[in-house]
Amino acid sequence: MTRKHAINDAEAHVVTSHGSDFFGEDRHTLKSLTSLAGYAEGCLLYDERGPVVLLLSNPGEGGTMTPSQAAEVSALLLKLARHRFVRAKESAVAHALAEAATRAADSGEPWEWRIEAA
Repeated sequence: MTRKHAINDAEAHVVTSHGSDFFGEDRHTLKSLTSLAGYAEGCLLYDERGPVVLLLSNPGEGGTMTPSQAAEVSALLLKLARHRFVRAKESAVAHALAEAATRAADSGEPWEWRIEAA
């Protein structure tokens, strides 16, 4: 009889600034971001999806966005979160990322992200 283990291997996470936790950060697994990139390719127009798909599919080791870029990306992420073909789990991730980007743009600060290994 096989049994599913309760303890899983830790996954790498993307930590974004201007999040909703006590420290002002949000954590999302790389797996959820790559899944969201697939939805972005299918649900957003070809002309507007470029920066979002690039950010979600290959976040690199970290980076920053200017407030104007963060505002542009947050609008696209909100559009993706509200699309009818995006599942609820991926929609919640897109909405959380959009809120963080909006907070960064509204405060006039750069939106930052970094990769934290397991």
